[in-house]
Amino acid sequence: MRFVFEDCVLDLDRRELFRASRVVATAPQVFDLLAYLAKHRERVVSKDELIDAVWSGRIVSESTLASHINAVRKAVGDSGEQQRVIRTVARKGFRFTADVSEVKSPDNIDLSGAESATSVPAPAAAPALPAKPSIAVLPFVNLSGDPEQDYLADGVVEDIIAALSQYRWLFVVARNSSFTYKARAVDIKQIGRELGVRYVLEGSWRKAKNRVRITGQLIDATTGAHHWASRFEGVLDDIFELQDQITESVVGAIAPQLERAEIERARDKPTDSLDAYDYYLRGMAKSHHGTKECVDEALPLFHKAIEFDPDFASAYATAAWCHCWRKVNGWMADPPREIAEGIRLAHRAVELGKSDAVALTRGGHALGHLAGDLQGGIALLDKALVLNPNLATAWFLGGFLRLWHGETEAAIEHLAHAMRLSPLDPELYRIQAGMAVAHLFLGRFDMASSWAEKAFRDLPSFLLAVAILAASHALAARMDEAQRAMAQLRQLDPTLRLSNVTDWLPIHRSENLATLVDGLRRAGLPE
Repeated sequence: MRFVFEDCVLDLDRRELFRASRVVATAPQVFDLLAYLAKHRERVVSKDELIDAVWSGRIVSESTLASHINAVRKAVGDSGEQQRVIRTVARKGFRFTADVSEVKSPDNIDLSGAESATSVPAPAAAPALPAKPSIAVLPFVNLSGDPEQDYLADGVVEDIIAALSQYRWLFVVARNSSFTYKARAVDIKQIGRELGVRYVLEGSWRKAKNRVRITGQLIDATTGAHHWASRFEGVLDDIFELQDQITESVVGAIAPQLERAEIERARDKPTDSLDAYDYYLRGMAKSHHGTKECVDEALPLFHKAIEFDPDFASAYATAAWCHCWRKVNGWMADPPREIAEGIRLAHRAVELGKSDAVALTRGGHALGHLAGDLQGGIALLDKALVLNPNLATAWFLGGFLRLWHGETEAAIEHLAHAMRLSPLDPELYRIQAGMAVAHLFLGRFDMASSWAEKAFRDLPSFLLAVAILAASHALAARMDEAQRAMAQLRQLDPTLRLSNVTDWLPIHRSENLATLVDGLRRAGLPE
């Protein structure tokens, strides 16, 4: 059964909440609270009744219930001031007041990704604007007439995003979502609505011989008003200085009162070598695709970056992460040697990049996954978020390490925050797979398979997504779907066995490991 209200769809069978056609990650008790109120919308539900229904009568404080009600409202785009969906009735309890249509849920989605014709899409609507200033930086238009320069123009934009992300008072949409608008003619107001931001920075890039000209303009996406526009010119060797000038101009337009010390902190660059920077950007452009071929091409590019700058922490970290991604997908030809190399690179990244959020993020995740040091990896990723609270990669990779460590609820919160920072991310399959794992561990097999199906559709070679799909279908007694997913799993990695799952994934909590192994066994994975 599905409840359709406002711009939301609450799918009780799949335990999913959609808002504006996108899945909203919700903690289990938040989902249960919303579902119970929606089911009993014809009356006021008392606080005691909610506690009995959602927490099975356990002792729950007033503040806990209040925080969960606030979380429900936030998930559906409501608030304590508006109370359009959930109304507080003084001294009585709460009532679900939005108009609701009940619709039968669609049949399960198969591996081909085709949904039933009875599927009901949620109406399109925008994410709510954050309380603090928010911005998306669009890919700059390459006016050079040379598509081979795209990676360099994109790299300039990525560094501007990284610099802006370091300001804690600013909400910055992640690179992967803003880059979905590359080579598309889209109205700025529409972009602001789709990404949920007030400001949009757009611009162009032109390189002739060794000279570079960059233009930029800052637009208020809610009104279309131009706040600032300027042009920056210099030689390619001065590219870092040009990036700094653009970043300072944007920040100055949004918050002129910003302290100079904070601006200086954001000027730190990962390398002074233009050659190292060039190879690093080429490697990142490849690694974003996530396929085996692209990762195989990216790894030597990161090593070339290290050759030009042996102290380039982010290059070591991304190289280490390539080894990690190869291990996750069963692509390693010599696992002991490659794991050791990945650990070596990660240690070097962390050693060199104590104030580099990217190095701490990729290096910390690699240490957690390859070396099994989950607590140490989590600490490094938390430090990365102190340095750059807008780094979506740190949020979702931190979520994965918490999953393996057994902190499932915290992992869901991290993954959900990553999705808000990058709502249109073409690499959303990574976050979706994390959500699938989390819900498998929580025993929510329908929701786990739904998330895994999404990840599978976006990247059919993602071994983890296919494994969770097989296990969750099997544990939900959908054996045809489970066996179909298992056939895909065996094709992707013929060496995977129940006996070596712990070599593949660093799952520390025994109950979580037992759930995954049980599901894979039922689906047909050999011992």
